Amino acid sequence: MKAEIQKLKSGWPAISAALALAVALGVRAQPTGHATDFTTTEYYEPPHQQQVKSILSGAEAQPQPGGLLIIKQLKLRTFGLDGTPEKVVTAPECIYDTQGATASSAGPLQLQNVDGTFRVEGEGFLWRQTNSFLTISNNVRTWIEKDAKTNLKP
Repeated sequence: MKAEIQKLKSGWPAISAALALAVALGVRAQPTGHATDFTTTEYYEPPHQQQVKSILSGAEAQPQPGGLLIIKQLKLRTFGLDGTPEKVVTAPECIYDTQGATASSAGPLQLQNVDGTFRVEGEGFLWRQTNSFLTISNNVRTWIEKDAKTNLKP
């Protein structure tokens, strides 16, 4: 699996370099600073390695010890093998483990398919990037809405 992490503001490369150097030297210093417009992209396994599987983004990322990032305004988008958008997951905040490739939070989360006919909300979640598995822990609520174009009969 290939993953890329992109940081779009100039302050982040310095933070990344400092984190890499600290890890290489075995230093356990607390990183400082933050990045805005954080994005990490995951690709499908070969032979589909050019196809995007998911994009995790946030308005802000604050580095924490141990390769953790606090992501504000999380948005996770998933895509099918043909590139078709599938689901969108949003949360006000989460902790993204860059080494373990997981995102988690005790806070609220909303998942919705792209046409809006299926929605799930809950509190507390764990997303495993390696297998695209999402667990919602508490107060889970689901909405299924009939598509206006489909004539469903009981």
